[in-house]
Amino acid sequence: MSPRLFLRVLSLEARTQMSYRGNFWLNVFAGFIAEFGVTYFVWKAVFRESGRQVVAGDTFEALVLYYLAVVLLGKLVRGREFEAAVSTDIYEGGLNRYLVLPASYAAFKYAQRLGQLVPGFIQVAFFGVATLALLGLTPGPGITPLSVAMTLVALGIANLLYYLLDNVVHFVAFWADNVWSLDVAKWFVASLLGGFMVPLRMFPDGMRQVLEYLPFRFLFDFPARVLFGEIGPVEWMGGVCLGLFWCVLAWLAGRLVWYRGRLRYTGVGI
Repeated sequence: MSPRLFLRVLSLEARTQMSYRGNFWLNVFAGFIAEFGVTYFVWKAVFRESGRQVVAGDTFEALVLYYLAVVLLGKLVRGREFEAAVSTDIYEGGLNRYLVLPASYAAFKYAQRLGQLVPGFIQVAFFGVATLALLGLTPGPGITPLSVAMTLVALGIANLLYYLLDNVVHFVAFWADNVWSLDVAKWFVASLLGGFMVPLRMFPDGMRQVLEYLPFRFLFDFPARVLFGEIGPVEWMGGVCLGLFWCVLAWLAGRLVWYRGRLRYTGVGI
């Protein structure tokens, strides 16, 4: 797929997302309230009932900032998962129109995914600033221009990795009538082992050491820790290399499932 076509698809998708302004803001507002609001009040209750100022090495303010980061950055990692899903193209036979294009199907879909994320940066910035002001919180001193720049790179890798893992699951639609349950299982595992549900530093030492090498931590925990300056340039570089390694493995797994699945594809939908 040529870079010009890739950018064209990206631009078109971004403008499409911005066309429906009410839906644009309502969806993210509802999702943010559900994810961050519930977590905020749960941990507030934990600190109140325990009578402690520090739980598992973190203050309440530190945990709020962490969850604010993973929820907002997580939106840039996950994108809008159920829009233009690969499995839908397979089920409905919509894959046909992509197969005749002189472009890679995976690259075309990824351009659409990135286009959906462009407006997401506006939402993340707005809700981040508004939430900090509403709760009276201040960003940690570790947030610097350098940490922000490193976070953007970490986010790029996280987004690509999540997309590639997503493809492996959705390509199973060549054999299965419904991959929704697999998608839910993937999200549960990724959110639990990636630091979205519980910060990885709260896991037992032995398990945390294993999680450091699995791909899931690069989805949520790694970008958040980089943003707060908890990961220096040397450790960040090692994490970037390991994240890219998992991207390559996920891409190879996806290509294998894709080529095997296309042998079964009839083009008439399910």
